[in-house]
Amino acid sequence: MRAVVRKHAGDDAGKGIQEVARQLGVTQRTLRFYEDKGLVEPQRIGSTRVYSKRDVGRMQLILRGKRLGFSIREIKEFLDLYDVDPDHIEQMARLAGRVRERIDDLEHQRAAIEETIQELRQIEQEASARVRQIGRAESRD
Repeated sequence: MRAVVRKHAGDDAGKGIQEVARQLGVTQRTLRFYEDKGLVEPQRIGSTRVYSKRDVGRMQLILRGKRLGFSIREIKEFLDLYDVDPDHIEQMARLAGRVRERIDDLEHQRAAIEETIQELRQIEQEASARVRQIGRAESRD
């Protein structure tokens, strides 16, 4: 049985850690980790964590940021800006800059990966040709 707790009048009912973890497809440990990092601050009722709609929304942004390769520090910076900039102009400007940097990094990585794959294919062809050459020489003996 799960207790339903309201943080403020008009706020949606809070959710427990198990329900939020299931909803987001993460472990409870993941939620506690981001709480320890100060990225979410669920309300406490005794030892029970109660996540508001805002907490769940922040977690969705955190998980998206991690999936896109942003550091915890960068994600925290974005979330902090969101809280202090009501028009979100500074937040969006910084986000656009960081996204451009991330795209540049990924494009460089892709080029390096493509170069490595090409080199590995060349090595594979040379090794296979050598195996065939040795095989033909042995069959003539």
